[in-house]
Amino acid sequence: MRKIASIIFASLLIVCFMELDSFAFSNPWKNSNPECKKFDFNCKRTSKKITKEEAQKIKNVKKKQKIEKIQKLEKVSIEENKNVYKEPKKIFGIFENPYANADPKCKKFDLGCKRRNKITPGEIQSNNNENVKVVSAKTKGINNKNTEIGIFTGMFDFSDDKQASGVLGLEHQNYDLFKSSLLGKISPITGGFVTANNAFFIYTGAQVEYELGFLKITPSFAPGYYNSGGGKDLGYPLEFKTEVQATIDLSESTHLGMSYNHISNASLGTKNPGANSYMFNFLKQF
Repeated sequence: MRKIASIIFASLLIVCFMELDSFAFSNPWKNSNPECKKFDFNCKRTSKKITKEEAQKIKNVKKKQKIEKIQKLEKVSIEENKNVYKEPKKIFGIFENPYANADPKCKKFDLGCKRRNKITPGEIQSNNNENVKVVSAKTKGINNKNTEIGIFTGMFDFSDDKQASGVLGLEHQNYDLFKSSLLGKISPITGGFVTANNAFFIYTGAQVEYELGFLKITPSFAPGYYNSGGGKDLGYPLEFKTEVQATIDLSESTHLGMSYNHISNASLGTKNPGANSYMFNFLKQF
């Protein structure tokens, strides 16, 4: 069982590091032609190596094509927008309605889509007096902000008075790797933290995002390597972190939240004391 768990963790670690090009790790496929398919490692290894500038040009062309495809799907006529757009009415005559004039293409209960995608006079641009382009948050994300870095601090193992200690950590997420599913928006995460007692934990796993109006709930699961240092002995190097995080938007690319996590080795070691922690999170998209 221990061998199987170790193999699964090592596989996840390798796959995530191969996918995320913002990490400063050695990558044998780093300078391969971006035209190669995602997991076609033979193509990446045997194709002619290109410079960073050449690779960026190819990526820019692909992004432009993707943006044009999305914008083509989002074209609506000026008359249609005139019929849809109405001056927003305030709730009880005081509060702004965050879902007023939402894009009608948003699903009925997709409150996140309705909050981000508005049809307003400022977003409607005429195109030869026939069509208009409504650029959604999804298109804006393709243009530049596809990487999210999270910095967190809090109290590690707060439920154990003798072992509780401060913690500081960093987490990375790549929005280009989002996968929509019945469970929600799934994406890989990789990160680590160190405690005031010199214990550290390096992990990689996956998270799922759910948007409830202005609030975003993000449960995640990530196996990782734990070293107790001068801190608490959790019983085994391979530990599993289960976490739930709640964040609010400070701006389009900045988020603030709080999270709770539990770390244990699933009884792989001779003992499994576990650790419960809470964190305050600051997230920024680039």
